[in-house]
Formats: sequence, structure tokens, C-alpha cells
Amino acid sequence: MGIKTFLSQCARTLKLAVKPGREELWLSIKISVLGIGVVGLIGFAIKYIASALSAFGA
Repeated sequence: MGIKTFLSQCARTLKLAVKPGREELWLSIKISVLGIGVVGLIGFAIKYIASALSAFGA
């Protein structure tokens, strides 16, 4: 793939791209926050379980 083809495909993609609306942006933010929260909760649970297991083992 040549540079000219790549640049023309990039230009075509940018022409098709649209700015998200207020509702779509809010939905994306809520999903992202929920995902970060779930990952944090899983990490906390793993650390809590590891801490509890090491307390019993010592």
C-alpha cells in the first residue's frame, strides 16, 4: 500500500466521521466509568482475598 493510497483512505475516513451527539457522548462516558469501576472492584477483591489468605497462612 502506497502513501498516496493511505492518505486518500485517511481523508475518506475523516469525511465520514461525525462528532457524537450529547446522548451518545454521555452513554460512552457512563460505560467507561462503569468499566473502570468494575476493574477496580475486581482488583480490590483479589487484593482482599490475597490479604485474607496470607493472614491465615502466617
